[in-house]
Amino acid sequence: MIFSKLVKPRFPSAAAGIESGSATVVHLERSRRGAFTLKRAATITLPENLVRPNFDELNITDAGRLAELLSEVVLSAGLGKQQKWSVALPEAATRAAILTLESAPGSRTELEQVLNWKYERAFGAAQEELRVSRERLQPDAQGRQRYLAVGVRLSVLAEYEAVFAALGWRAGLILPRHQGEAMWISRGVAGQGDALLISSHAEGFTALMLRDRQPAVVRSVMCESEDRDDELYRLLLFYRDRLSTADGPVATRSLSSLLVVGEGFDKHHVSEIVNETLETRPRVLNSTDVGLALPSSELSFDAIAAPAGLATLAW
Repeated sequence: MIFSKLVKPRFPSAAAGIESGSATVVHLERSRRGAFTLKRAATITLPENLVRPNFDELNITDAGRLAELLSEVVLSAGLGKQQKWSVALPEAATRAAILTLESAPGSRTELEQVLNWKYERAFGAAQEELRVSRERLQPDAQGRQRYLAVGVRLSVLAEYEAVFAALGWRAGLILPRHQGEAMWISRGVAGQGDALLISSHAEGFTALMLRDRQPAVVRSVMCESEDRDDELYRLLLFYRDRLSTADGPVATRSLSSLLVVGEGFDKHHVSEIVNETLETRPRVLNSTDVGLALPSSELSFDAIAAPAGLATLAW
């Protein structure tokens, strides 16, 4: 099932990440000082069009072949006996939104009705067609209730779960890729300022802004590669113009940390866009900055950030 913070089971230290062109598995260990290291990891290239991430359509063209390749990468990492997994799904297969309630519901039933209506508007699908998890956030500046909602179509989720079942996996935690990557900037990296995650993928990118370690903005943008800069610029303008609070303008609560993961954006180019738009130069984070030691250059942080982030929930 998709993660809900209402229930906190013991999560495994092994996780998998699936993309349109690759699959990656990791097994983490944690030092006494709190730093994480890769105990085991491997990645494999997937054939073109085997996985076609999409929120509205079926994603997997050959479930048997995907199961075979996942089995191969698991064996190459020495994790063949691992049964409990967390999984990061392709970003374009999921949707995320921050939902704000205009008034306080009078009952639990009314709350569910309002949220179900908002799910349908935010995700463009009927509530009964969706699996949605939510997390209550701190109220906004006007005191209105806010929730972070993550949704996936039941038909799409069933595809992936069938592959996991064929492998004998017990996948107790299934989340969008950006949620795994966000673990790295939610562990105190942001300091006193805001933190921005840009999770780039073949179909576009997701931007997640953290303020006081909680999501302030989440946007999933589907676009062509040549439109990425313009879309990021629009997002930053929204941040600048709409997220000033009673504590002061954005200039005094500046964006201090930037984590760019995936292909499609050059990290320092993103930093330049931020500086041009917000007149601040955030610290561009790498794996060492967020507390993950990589033993070699064979696996990049971009490839493992999402599954490794989910694996940190074991502690």
